[in-house]
Amino acid sequence: MKSAYWENIFKDWRKEESATVLTLKQVPIFRDFSNREFREIEKLIHQRIYKPEEYVFKLKAPGEGLYIILSGKVEIFAEDARGDRNVFAVLGEGDFFGEMSLLDAEPRSAAAMAIEHTTLLGFFRPDLMSLLARNPDLGNKILLNLAKVIVERLRHTNILLTQSQEKADG
Repeated sequence: MKSAYWENIFKDWRKEESATVLTLKQVPIFRDFSNREFREIEKLIHQRIYKPEEYVFKLKAPGEGLYIILSGKVEIFAEDARGDRNVFAVLGEGDFFGEMSLLDAEPRSAAAMAIEHTTLLGFFRPDLMSLLARNPDLGNKILLNLAKVIVERLRHTNILLTQSQEKADG
């Protein structure tokens, strides 16, 4: 006779985490999530492969959500009136961008382009809104972590701005 109790204890004990969950664990927006919470978020994540020089989104495109780099590299940039590219960042595996679009649909302030074959995970505003309705605790956990990320980036920007003004004044 089999014991259902023992079968449940050892069910999936050797199961490895997916590449999606391993990558999500690197993103501060999903900090301190339980395995159950990661499984729930994984169901909402979209995956797409981009070719080199393919836009993820263009400058002024409507914001849709957050992107996380599973593999490859993405350049974040803006072009001036002459078409010269001002590169803000080159991001790689585990990095994320576009997080403000989880909160609003304002147009993108920069463009994002794959600079090599790149696999991205997308977590979009409609999915977050649906999650908030179904599981407010988990949705609010994401929003609180998102606020922390935005505050951290704003503080860093303020430091850079202060340093820039000091150089200009001195």
